[in-house]
Amino acid sequence: MPNLPFFLCSFTWNYGLGMTWLVVPLYAHDQGLSPAEIGTLFSAPVIAQIVITVVGGAYVDRFGGKRVVIASSLLMAVASVQFLFAQGYWELMAAQAVLVLSRASFWPANWSIATELPGDRRVQTGRVNAVTNVGHIFGNASAGFVLALGGFQAALSMLAAIGFAAAVAGIWTPQAPRKRNAGQGLFANFAPLLGTRILYYAVMCAYLSALPFSLSVSFYPLLLQAVGYGEESSGLMVTLRAVGGIAAGLVMAKFIRTGPASPWPIYAGILVALGVAVTPLFSHWGPLGFLLFTVGAGSGLMTVYFQITIAEAVPVDMRGSAMALGGMGWGVSHLSTPLLIGLVAQHFSLGAGFYAVGALGLAAALAVAFTRQWAFADTFKT
Repeated sequence: MPNLPFFLCSFTWNYGLGMTWLVVPLYAHDQGLSPAEIGTLFSAPVIAQIVITVVGGAYVDRFGGKRVVIASSLLMAVASVQFLFAQGYWELMAAQAVLVLSRASFWPANWSIATELPGDRRVQTGRVNAVTNVGHIFGNASAGFVLALGGFQAALSMLAAIGFAAAVAGIWTPQAPRKRNAGQGLFANFAPLLGTRILYYAVMCAYLSALPFSLSVSFYPLLLQAVGYGEESSGLMVTLRAVGGIAAGLVMAKFIRTGPASPWPIYAGILVALGVAVTPLFSHWGPLGFLLFTVGAGSGLMTVYFQITIAEAVPVDMRGSAMALGGMGWGVSHLSTPLLIGLVAQHFSLGAGFYAVGALGLAAALAVAFTRQWAFADTFKT
């Protein structure tokens, strides 16, 4: 199977990412950081992530996604070693910045490679997103047990090894050839892309798709801890978000249709926003697990939708840059969500922070509903 190394690399890298969602916020909390400090720990480096994502997308168009994927895997290993020796807010911030650099470079490369796989694009994109979420599940679940048995040092050492393993798998990832126009600058693709409306529409869809991800890497573990769940059970609970993403990727992705008549982004966006908003109202594992599964399914649908929308609108030799621009919605979510929850929790409560993010997500879903006709009225022209 020529695509197996790519799926292995994607799974392994996301296994490591899933571990960070539980390990990093609990590590910061264990070192005595306040909710506001934890919020800025996850939001401030994202300013750089947004810029780096754009640069990474340009490199994908010029050199292909393989090299970028390998580099991002090695950066995950470096960040893990930094966390091992980090003490206090600023050292944790430095390690988190490197981890954000890994995320920023990985996603446009991964998405671009996924849209180039042979076969039905919706099915292949759904499979890649399902593999991504399987990695999150294993990473989340194992992180809780590793923390319980070996503590933070064991978990971070394991994370460094996972980063190196992903880089090795990336070496055998298939590389689609790239056409290089003489005299064309590295960022030449961005000018025509910025003139198409679908890219701005995709940014809003990406923002909604990333909301549960942003919460998983920051405040979901702390909310579960606040209502009495330990590391092992918190890890297992957060994996239900990824289970919902798998269901969306494998079962529902093949039915997704793009275009102004498609109701998918509206339904999925509202599902995500409401699921986030009502989560603090429950403490029993049943409704909490159902809500985490629900927001995961909505997020998974929206993720596949915005990737397919971009892939259908943009030629392959510009797709890395397009995925980077569309994926800026992820960056905005990773910037605004932890910051908003952290600030609201500092002055009111953690539950109030979730209510605020849910309201913001609902406003974004309504914006998607009102702008889809405008977005598809303009088609990309090369």
